[in-house]
Amino acid sequence: MALAEPPIYPDLKGKIVLITGIGQQGDPDMWGNGAATAHVFAQNGCKIFGCDLNLESARHTQKKIQSEGGEMNVMTADVTKKDQCKELVDACMKKHGRIDVLVNNVGMSAAGGPADMPEEVWDAQMDVNLKSVYLMCHFVLPIMEAQKAGAVVNLASIAALRYIGKPQIAYNTTKAGIIQFTKATAMIYASKRVRLNTVVPGLMHTPLIGSLAEKYNNGDVEGLIKKRNSAVPMGKMGESHDTAYSIVFLASACARHITGQKLVVDGGVVGNTAPG
Repeated sequence: MALAEPPIYPDLKGKIVLITGIGQQGDPDMWGNGAATAHVFAQNGCKIFGCDLNLESARHTQKKIQSEGGEMNVMTADVTKKDQCKELVDACMKKHGRIDVLVNNVGMSAAGGPADMPEEVWDAQMDVNLKSVYLMCHFVLPIMEAQKAGAVVNLASIAALRYIGKPQIAYNTTKAGIIQFTKATAMIYASKRVRLNTVVPGLMHTPLIGSLAEKYNNGDVEGLIKKRNSAVPMGKMGESHDTAYSIVFLASACARHITGQKLVVDGGVVGNTAPG
């Protein structure tokens, strides 16, 4: 659930924010990470340009944002495809003439270790989770460099930092890759006034909880929720807006001296070394 009074950063007002993966699966009354991020940026007076593979889902987010007076345009795009990434960036530039913030949010996970995961499942996750970040940065970073300003926030996962109890080797690997891609690229662009950082969410109660239960808990949603809550030192999972608040902070001038960093948002999961 979003805060009644979300954090407001005055410098963000009027900024152009490009977000990938702004639709969501599952409960339409909940907010996915991308949708929640669009929501908080819109509450800060930003103009949102978003994409999703599922245009209907993207439009659902758009309607929610517009119902609160926010400005948002959406289109469909497969950000694992170079030509579609270029079309997305070109469309945003045609509409607004600049891109101030890029949020790379798309992602997927699949069960399996290196001995049993099919090659095509590995390859698909490499494309969705990691190649998409490279492709979007490939087209957006030159724009930000020319503007002499910009902020990129990439989404990873605590699965990049520790084993979280289930085999998902491609997901672990790609999310760790995002952290290092961001860190290295941030150093390349540090003198160009373009900042790149990573938000690392932990166990979150999002609309994906149903599909996660199907993959990893025999379809038992309530059981999975209980299990995940018990794994969080603060007592319960976070929500999509917790991720969004961190993303928006890193895009704001309050984070103007932060680049190449990872911000872990997990209720203490990564720091918990207690047995049990």
